[in-house]
Amino acid sequence: MKSTFYITLNMKTADNFETYGRFCIGNDQKAADNIFATLKGSEVIGEKDILHLELMEIKEGLPVNIRMINCTLEELSENCRIITKEIFKLLNLEIT
Repeated sequence: MKSTFYITLNMKTADNFETYGRFCIGNDQKAADNIFATLKGSEVIGEKDILHLELMEIKEGLPVNIRMINCTLEELSENCRIITKEIFKLLNLEIT
C-alpha cells in the first residue's frame, strides 16, 4: 500500500488545535519533503503559537506526523501560495 502525503493547516481554538484545511501532496515523499522545506515559519513550537502546518503521511491507513512548523498569518498566506504552485507543477509535469 502506497503512502499519501498531506500538509494540514491547524488553528488554535479555546479548547485545542483544529484542522481547517488540508493539501494533498501525493505519493512522492521526496516531493512532499521538498515542498514542506520551502515553507515559511519556525520549527520551534510554543504555547502561544496560533497557526501550525504539519506534514503528514497516511501509512497503512494511519496518520503519521513527520514535521511541524508554526507561522504567522502573513507566512500562512505565502505558504498557501507556495503549496498551490508546487502542487500545480507536480500535477501538470507528471509523465503519463
